[in-house]
Amino acid sequence: MRRHWQREPLLVRGAFARFRDPLSPREVLALARSDDAVSRLVRRRGAAWSLEHGPFTAARLKQLPRRDWTVLVQDTNHVSGRAERLLSAFDFIPHARIDDVMVSYAVPGGGVGPHVDSYDVFLVQGRGRRRWQISRQDDRAFVPGLELRILERFRPEREFVLEAGDMLYLPPGVAHCGVAETECLTWSIGFRAAAGDEIVAGFLDFLRDRPWPARRYADPRAGAARHPGEIPARMLAHVDRTLGRIRWNARDVREFAGMQLSEPKAHVVFTPPRRALGLAAFRARCRRLGLALDPRSRLLYSGPLFFLNGERLDVPPSARGPLRRLADERSLNAPFAASAGFWRLAHAAYLRGAMAPADAAPDRDDEGDR
Repeated sequence: MRRHWQREPLLVRGAFARFRDPLSPREVLALARSDDAVSRLVRRRGAAWSLEHGPFTAARLKQLPRRDWTVLVQDTNHVSGRAERLLSAFDFIPHARIDDVMVSYAVPGGGVGPHVDSYDVFLVQGRGRRRWQISRQDDRAFVPGLELRILERFRPEREFVLEAGDMLYLPPGVAHCGVAETECLTWSIGFRAAAGDEIVAGFLDFLRDRPWPARRYADPRAGAARHPGEIPARMLAHVDRTLGRIRWNARDVREFAGMQLSEPKAHVVFTPPRRALGLAAFRARCRRLGLALDPRSRLLYSGPLFFLNGERLDVPPSARGPLRRLADERSLNAPFAASAGFWRLAHAAYLRGAMAPADAAPDRDDEGDR
């Protein structure tokens, strides 16, 4: 973090010993056919590139040639326990920065072209080999007329071939291009940061939801307008006074940041349990088996404030300790001690589908392997 994070690329050979892909190629392509996944297909034919958005039919995938295409699937950590565990290897970075674990399945020659990302990414190589070229070039002109943002002029400065378990870290702004040398899987662990305009727009929406004095402009003694197209000075003064009344403090900023950073992606929908346990039964099962966040849940905290999936929680002091542990570790192994206030919060989140006893979601990877 001191030497490379957001500064310099870093190649780590054998970062993951005996690396096992969280999903097989067959499972990745099955996800690309699912309505629950966000997937893309990128093809190259000579100098021409094309982009298609999923879900894809099995017939469409079978039509593809033997070379020069890749399928990308976002948020694999939402559907694969092993992908979620891969993400946990990067918990030296705050969870508030996490975007997702994306997988790229490529046949020889497959890739997405030379491009530049605005976020930090760790590229972990699974099965097969992929050749990466990187550049610090300032030229950011893109090929015109493409939905893909492919660099028009890419001048590689360094080159690496990654094999299973190797990892390449790239900070934002480093141009890069990865091309599969064999059939391969590459796992991209991405870390996001909101742009300034997103923060400003979100904070203004946050302030707008607060009660403000409903004082409308009034001018009961105004004379006849000599220039009706001109905005009256007193109207401008009213706007100035109204905006001048906007106030916020450090707690407002902390609350807004927690709500924004814990907000799940727009396509995420939580499903309540079909046969919900009552509070006593829920607590007994969690004490016996443990408690885990849903893979899609984002639980964050700042000081005494806690945020779950875009909402601020009302957390009594007695519940803060185990809730911080749950936010840090994303699960609590049995047995663990917690107050009645914690169990009420956890049960309410369980009823919304945001967390569950550790046995409630069997390991989907093992099911897929069977």
